[in-house]
Amino acid sequence: MTQVGEGQDADETTPPVMTFGAPTAGEILAERYELVEHINNDSAGRLVWRGVDVVLRRPVAVVLRYPGGDSATEMLQAAVAASRVIHPNLVGVYDAIDEAERAYVVREWVDGQSLRELVADGPFDGGRATAVGSSVASALAAVHATGMVHGNVHPGTVMISDDGRVVLADARTDGADSQESDIRAVGGLLYFALTGYWPHTEAPLRGATAGHGRAAIPDAMRDAAGAVAAPRQVRAGVPAYLDDLTMDLLDAEIAPPPSDVLAAELARLDVPAEDEYLDNSGPLRFAAEPGDEPSPLAAAGGRKVAVGIAGLLAVALVGLLIGISMLGGDDDDPQTNPVAAPTTSAPASEDKPSAPVTRNLKISDARIIDPDSRDRAEVRDAEKVFDGDRDAGWSTQTYTRSNFGNIKRGMGVWIDLGTEHSIKSVQVNLSDTGASAELLTGTIDAPSSGTGDDQILTAYLKNRIGQPFEEHDGTTMTFNGFDADQKYRYLLFWITDLPASGNGYKIGVQEITVQGS
Repeated sequence: MTQVGEGQDADETTPPVMTFGAPTAGEILAERYELVEHINNDSAGRLVWRGVDVVLRRPVAVVLRYPGGDSATEMLQAAVAASRVIHPNLVGVYDAIDEAERAYVVREWVDGQSLRELVADGPFDGGRATAVGSSVASALAAVHATGMVHGNVHPGTVMISDDGRVVLADARTDGADSQESDIRAVGGLLYFALTGYWPHTEAPLRGATAGHGRAAIPDAMRDAAGAVAAPRQVRAGVPAYLDDLTMDLLDAEIAPPPSDVLAAELARLDVPAEDEYLDNSGPLRFAAEPGDEPSPLAAAGGRKVAVGIAGLLAVALVGLLIGISMLGGDDDDPQTNPVAAPTTSAPASEDKPSAPVTRNLKISDARIIDPDSRDRAEVRDAEKVFDGDRDAGWSTQTYTRSNFGNIKRGMGVWIDLGTEHSIKSVQVNLSDTGASAELLTGTIDAPSSGTGDDQILTAYLKNRIGQPFEEHDGTTMTFNGFDADQKYRYLLFWITDLPASGNGYKIGVQEITVQGS
């Protein structure tokens, strides 16, 4: 059983900071809290014990710091502040005591595991991730309503009890965080729950060392510009509405919604899977008519986040007006029948075309582009790059140098989408790290021959998508630099340098995935 302590993920090897002997099982603190079992130490040296409140006979968690006094001020202030907020998704804080030589916080004991530990067994599905995000956002809304900031939201401070309750623990009050950073951290939690990677929306934990806290979580996949790959680019099956919401919360250029609005939206999306209320068409959109007040999320700057509550209010208002019209009044008198009054407003939102849904686009054809080879020995197996099997793909031969033995300009995979599409991103999964490559596009098709391949390469080199990858340290390359106003049919993944492999240099392209509409 692991219990987080003040937001730092536990590690038994971390030595405690002590000024006298360690506490022992059976010791009673403040004549009330009996220490039962030492659970772990956090990376700042605080000791986490399972205990019992001998007065109320309930289990508690006791977090001890040595010494107390000034060095424990932040911990005690955070505990006092947290004790003022009572919410089912917040770990309850019962006591905070400073004895000079040591200080300790007594809080609710949670039978369960942290989100970090649970996701280590595999990412969550969309419904479970939404439920976690909904609970955390609800807890933050309660904290923010008091004017306070939690300041320590990450996979190590989110606990999921054995009965499924989600609780947020270990707030901080050192002034380095804001309500906005709390809200953006919910996007980080959603991203982590869906992918198993942390997008590092905030700086690493203050005082954390390598192997602790967020530093122990794998970093998210990124493109050459450092942009985080969307959850649907990392893992299949992520609902589009949740992908959009997560990326909006992580986008620094989009002002996040208030925590209560985010909580309401996630609560709306947190519907039992058997009810089948959710699909990949995206969350509800509420578009205000000209001159109307914008919805809370629109006012916050979100471009994709839904406002389900606003939609429900609009429906309720229409129902109220219809009810008034049925109760009485002259049907021709606009003073007594507002519904009959002429209107010049825009058509109802359901008559407007919905935003296109991002999805995996079907690749109709692929072939290997090898303009500088005469024997054409490496142009087989192109169909394996879009068969859905990452264990089987196309591979180059082994070369004596990384630049194809200085006999080729490179090699690539040309793909045909069958028709033109708006494209959001292209993800390429490789067999090894260290390759250099870029993504090109063009409008011509040519025969599969040395001459035809040269024609394609020459034309496509004029149109690069995003930035090239140079000796990429990952096995996934994600290209996002597409023009939203342009449509594409042909793409060329062009490899310029090979990584070392055994006694030579080679690379395999395992799978190419194109997302768009």
